[in-house]
Amino acid sequence: MANMCKNRAMTRHRVAVLVRHGVMPLELGLVHQLFGAARSARGEPLYEVVTCALEAGLVRTDADFPIHVAHGPEVLDGAGTVVLPATHEPDETETEGRLGDALAAALARIRPGTRIASICTGAFVLAAAGLLDGRTATTHWQSAEQFRRLYPRVELNPDVLYTDSGDILTSAGEASGIDLCLHLIRRDHGAAVANDVARRTVVPPHRDGGQAQYVPRPVAEPHVSSTGAARAWALQRLHRPLTLRELAEQESLSVRTFTRRFREEVGLSPGQWLTQQRISRARQLLEETDLPVDRVAEDSGFGTAASLRQHLHAALGVSPTAYRTTFRGVG
Repeated sequence: MANMCKNRAMTRHRVAVLVRHGVMPLELGLVHQLFGAARSARGEPLYEVVTCALEAGLVRTDADFPIHVAHGPEVLDGAGTVVLPATHEPDETETEGRLGDALAAALARIRPGTRIASICTGAFVLAAAGLLDGRTATTHWQSAEQFRRLYPRVELNPDVLYTDSGDILTSAGEASGIDLCLHLIRRDHGAAVANDVARRTVVPPHRDGGQAQYVPRPVAEPHVSSTGAARAWALQRLHRPLTLRELAEQESLSVRTFTRRFREEVGLSPGQWLTQQRISRARQLLEETDLPVDRVAEDSGFGTAASLRQHLHAALGVSPTAYRTTFRGVG
């Protein structure tokens, strides 16, 4: 992470998107949109996004139009990040558990240490290349059984939005590609840049990778109370202790009913969600202010610097001071 921050001032980080016949336009577009919207404090683009195919030319999509890809696999040679979207035209990775010759040759061009990420069933490609052996990975929950059958050496978790093993990342269905891209931007350049990208593209700024893929009720049913008002109320009061009873009272629900509906709508318990929001708030304060760590802990609702250190280390593997050193004032 620190190396990425040191290098980004010198040159834009190249993101190569390797598409195959049957690519979903949404998955291709979201990579360009999100990375393309990332800007430094001076307004400079932080990434260069380039689309490539196994062979330059027309590539079929799963819609009623093709796309023209100007670049072949040579683009992969100098990429800092490679993204593999899914395809609706299953190839050997999804039917036989192996790479086709052209795909294998393309992947062989990727330099060692390059970060590689998949969206949806793009994880089949990473598995066929042996990059996921012994690692935890995810893919679309509807493809989980097929994935396990073909790649038993991968520790598949079909219940999460994305996984991060450092240099190899996987995400679930199409929309979780948004979460993965924002996670990568946040990892590279901090919460402030990622939140700005989210605002520009009007998407939620942060859904944790461990959040459930399949949320039973993502939108409240007609005439049934949701938990949105309670969440909005809580976001204005992260600095103070919040109880389940207080949250439930905002919706005039019992604690039991509120907790059940919250998990159905958000995919997390109220406590998990609050911790996630407080970590996001702490990251923002560490990046954008000179407040002492004790004050950051108070304002984000962790109370003490020790509690903040514990939670930030559990979430990011770094201390508040190390996080601030990495991101404060960069760009």
